Amino acid sequence: MPATQPRVLVRLIHSDSPEATRAIAAALASVARPGDLIALHGELGAGKTQFAKGFGQGLGVTATINSPSYVLMAEYEGRLPLFHLDLYRLDDATDALDGGLLDERQAAGVTLVEWAERLGPALPADRLDIEFTGSADEPRTLQLTATEAGLERYVAAIS
Repeated sequence: MPATQPRVLVRLIHSDSPEATRAIAAALASVARPGDLIALHGELGAGKTQFAKGFGQGLGVTATINSPSYVLMAEYEGRLPLFHLDLYRLDDATDALDGGLLDERQAAGVTLVEWAERLGPALPADRLDIEFTGSADEPRTLQLTATEAGLERYVAAIS
């Protein structure tokens, strides 16, 4: 019997402002479940941190969400715990794994990983990928890609 290929669902969403990016993220947070991992990809200034702010807002986080570039991970309380990682300053997955940035606590909440590509092959296969294109004052395009059946709900959450 041949191995089945995972079903890939892709959705393109356009955002014309930081406020719109936060609203998109808040809508996606409404379908978040414990153990979800969301990998954020894009250049500096593409909107990843704005997305994290909106996602936290959608989870009911009341604390101020900033990019954890220097602390690498911030944890916030909301409907679900939010673990916000920023791997920009890391060279590869070794630094993240040795530093304990991925651990069993994250199974109770949602993990957002900025610069997720730095994890390389250590990046879990069951995840939602969001690729941000556009920067500065340009509109953004967010490409959502879900390869795990349970994550299709994110692609369907935006009408």
